[in-house]
Amino acid sequence: MPKLTVQAIGQFDVSAGKRLVKAMVEDAKTDQLHACGGNSRCTTCRVRFIDGEPSEITEAEAATLAARGINEPGIRLSCQIACEHDMTVELISRFEGSGRKDMGSPVADEMTPPPVWTTR
Repeated sequence: MPKLTVQAIGQFDVSAGKRLVKAMVEDAKTDQLHACGGNSRCTTCRVRFIDGEPSEITEAEAATLAARGINEPGIRLSCQIACEHDMTVELISRFEGSGRKDMGSPVADEMTPPPVWTTR
């Protein structure tokens, strides 16, 4: 069972394969934004990896990050990452102080769009 460490929040056991955005909201009980519902259409679910960043990236995530001009090392979209191993992240896109009416639409268990993997 992978361990998810969210800086300043704690460490949590999460189900292998669970989407990181869901683990952050359901297991770590964070207020992680996910405005588009985890479909890689926005960048509100971004996190900063401290340790354990996956070497693979979905084509959808790469395209969304590029379209928004986000190319900082370690910044990734939590909706496009599966919890397959231990990882440490920093929560950088929170509901608190965002001015949004809610954290976002429900997120499906399966990654959407269907992942096409590449290396970063």
